[in-house]
Order: sequence, then C-alpha cells, then structure tokens
Amino acid sequence: MSSFLAFDLGASSGRAMIGRLENGRLSLTEVHRFANGPTEKDGAIYWDYPQLCLELKNGLRKALAVEPELDGIGIDTWGVDYVFFDKATGKMRRWPYHYRDVRTDSPETDVWNKISKQELYERTGIQCMLLNTVYQLAAHHRMHPEDFKDSFFLTMPDALAYYLGGERTSEYTECSTTNLLDPVGKEWDWEIIDRLGLPRDVFPEIVKPCTFSGTLSEELQKELGCGPVPIIKVGSHDTASAVAAVPAPESGSWAYISAGTWALLGAEIEKPFRNADSEKNSFTNEGGLDGKIRFLSNIMGSWLFQETRRVWNETKPTPVSFAEMEQMALSSEPCRFLINPNDASFVTPGDMPQRIIDFCERTGQGKITNDGEVVRAIYDSLALYFRTKLNVLAQLLGTRYQCLNVVGGGTKDGLLMQLTADALNFPVVAGPVEATAIGNLLAQAMAAGKVGSLAEARRVVNSSFEVKTYVPDAARHAFYNSQIERFEKLAK
Repeated sequence: MSSFLAFDLGASSGRAMIGRLENGRLSLTEVHRFANGPTEKDGAIYWDYPQLCLELKNGLRKALAVEPELDGIGIDTWGVDYVFFDKATGKMRRWPYHYRDVRTDSPETDVWNKISKQELYERTGIQCMLLNTVYQLAAHHRMHPEDFKDSFFLTMPDALAYYLGGERTSEYTECSTTNLLDPVGKEWDWEIIDRLGLPRDVFPEIVKPCTFSGTLSEELQKELGCGPVPIIKVGSHDTASAVAAVPAPESGSWAYISAGTWALLGAEIEKPFRNADSEKNSFTNEGGLDGKIRFLSNIMGSWLFQETRRVWNETKPTPVSFAEMEQMALSSEPCRFLINPNDASFVTPGDMPQRIIDFCERTGQGKITNDGEVVRAIYDSLALYFRTKLNVLAQLLGTRYQCLNVVGGGTKDGLLMQLTADALNFPVVAGPVEATAIGNLLAQAMAAGKVGSLAEARRVVNSSFEVKTYVPDAARHAFYNSQIERFEKLAK
C-alpha cells in the first residue's frame, strides 16, 4: 500500500486528504479542512499567504498522526495568482494579490498598447480575462516595480510547496493559466515578457507534473517529528487535477465540467486549438497531465450561489443554507428571469442578489420580487449556458458529444445536475465530488511509479468511486428549447 497527502485549495476552502492506493483502488481520508477567501487590506484584495502556510502545517501534522509514513505531498490551487519572494532570503515580498482585485482595470495601458488581445491569444491560446497573470504582473510592475528587483515569483501552489521545502520552480499546468506561456513549447513566451518590460530573471523554471521537487524542510521535519517526505509536482492547477480524475470512457468522445466556484467546461485534446472562432467564443488552451491540452471555457459557477448566500446571511435574521436555496428555486417559475452568468457585473465580491436584480431590469425582463426568483435565475442560466458552450465546443472541434462528465463540489447540487441534463437532452454523469484531490493523489502515484499512465489513473477512479447519472426529462428539455434563443441574446 502507498499513502500520499493531497492539499487541495479552492477559492473558498481548502482541505488535506490522505489517499491510500492498494490493489488498484484508492481510498480517501480527510484530515483537515479550512476556510479560504479574499482579505481586504489597504484598499486592495489579497490572499493571506501566511495563514495558508499555517493551514498546510496543521494539515500535515494531522495527516502524520493518521499516517506516519507518507510517500509524498502534492498541492493544487486555483490558477493565475502568484507570490513574490526575495532571492537572498526567500522571504515573501508582499501578500499575494487576489485575482478579483481591481488593479488590472487598465489593460489598454498596461498590456494592449504593447501587445494586442488578438496577438496574445494567437501566441498563448488563452482566453482573455483581466484576472490572468499577464494583466496582474503588468499592473504589479506599474504599481510596485521594486518587487521585481532581486526577487522571483512562484505561482500559488508552488509558493505553498516552497514553504514546505519545495524547489524554486513552477509547474506547467499552473503556468499555462498565466497567458504568458507558449502552449506548444510549454515554456515562457519570452517575446511577450520582453515587450511588456517585465524582467526575465523573476520567472521561475517550468517543470512537468508528476515529478519530484524536493523534500519537506529540515525545520518542519524537526517540528513535526517526521522524516524527509517527498514533495511532488502534481497537476498543480486544480482543474488539471480534476480533469485527470474524470471517470471518462476509454473510447468515444466525452466532455467535462469541473464544477466549483468556477465551472470549467471543455474537452481533452492532443494539441492547442487556436483560431478566430475559438477566441471569439472565449475558449482557452490550458495544460493537462500526460501532455494533454484542456480546451475549455471559464464560466462563473458556484460563485453566483456562494456570493448570493453570503450577502443574505449577512443581512437576514436567519441563515440560509444551499439546500434551502435549492427549494426556493424549485418553488419559482422556470426561466421567468435569466442572466448572463459571465456578465462583468458578477465578477467581483459585492451585493450579488442586487446585481442579478439590476441585470434583469437592465435587460427589460422586469423586476424580481422575491429571493426564489434570484436563485432560479442562476440555476436556469447556468444550465442554458452549459448547453450553449457545449454546442460551441462541439462545433469548434467537429465532435459530437453524447455524455457530459461533471466532477467536483458542484456535483452535490442535484438540481443543477438535473437541469443541465434537461437542457442538453443527454445524460450527465456526476462525480466524484473530490475529483481535484483524487487527481492530485493519482499524479503523485504516477510520479512514484505506482500508477503507470493517465489512462490507468482513470481506471483507478472508475473502480474506486461511485458516480450518479442524471437522465434528461423530455418535457423540461422542450421547455428549455423554447427559451434558448432568448437566453443566447442575453448571454452575448
């Protein structure tokens, strides 16, 4: 039996999971869970990197109490964010900015007057989003050029691994989210970097997933009373790990959604796909395990529910649960109100329910009068957006999909899974919930030679975890058909 520890950090929470691999089956034990989220400080939004490091140490301590002999540690997080360190001391220069911070609101000045949006896409294949690292670094350099002197940055999962004792390198799948990578050569695009005036020497070496990258530091070994546990680069971008754990069929075409704060809808392909149509439809080429490309589109996912619930729980006399929100939606008229889930007004933290109300009024749909209509608008709009994007994906790649695999925390929302099947009119296979941690653990097993390939890793997933299949309802599909043209006009 082999035992690995996965740290899986999302935009709202993090967890530490022990995975035990034996006889081709993987079992999970959660040993630590903690809250995560943005921290406001001096008018900007940051991640609390020191607190996250403390949570890693707490999780590792709990893991060692359960499994004293770990064969590896892997870390995955969201994409695009980074931490600057001093080259001489290795100390953090500044708290890392959160991708929702508004400092990137001058892209014309910072980036596009040096390299156009179109050329950026042609070179990197990455969807234009102002939260991408290219915009963050350009704004950072304008505001704090001193942070780029005698320093280096690491992408967020690699910065956390560095705290544990990992090497000063960044992993390919995470770097692929920066909008600064050559997707064919899988190295930094130095021409873009030079044209933006960013110093080359702050950029770390890029390494492949499923490789060893140092061991737990002597300081932490002494503090925790353990040996030199290997640190392993996994699919460090959480979606790369989640897609690696999709229980996909070994033949035939399949698409996926990694459903969490963001819903990432796409397909796994062999080489980057970049043309005017893929750019127009906001499809991106990010790195996956085994040299694959995750060709996908970013959709505002559970963030819409999370932020709505947060606002209600801060303003209402009694807390509202996600289960109660689901019941509120079921009691409301379907498609009475619809939104564009990716509208710019929904990106930053704030009064999400009011923003949804404002969107519906602004688009001539009338006034939302109760909370159930707010939630129902999110459900129907996400289901219809998934359908719209999947149709575009199929057209771009010339592929007909007959099954959608949905993995991640969003699969716990049974209503969203059912409405998605109804909108698509073909089955939605939901699960596993902990796909990201599972993919993380299996990447470690691949590095250690315990799993031979990505295909074998998916066979382990299929033999280890149950999934639920949602079958479409013909009447609800017909109703969604009557609404799709109206929705697509709102979602342009």
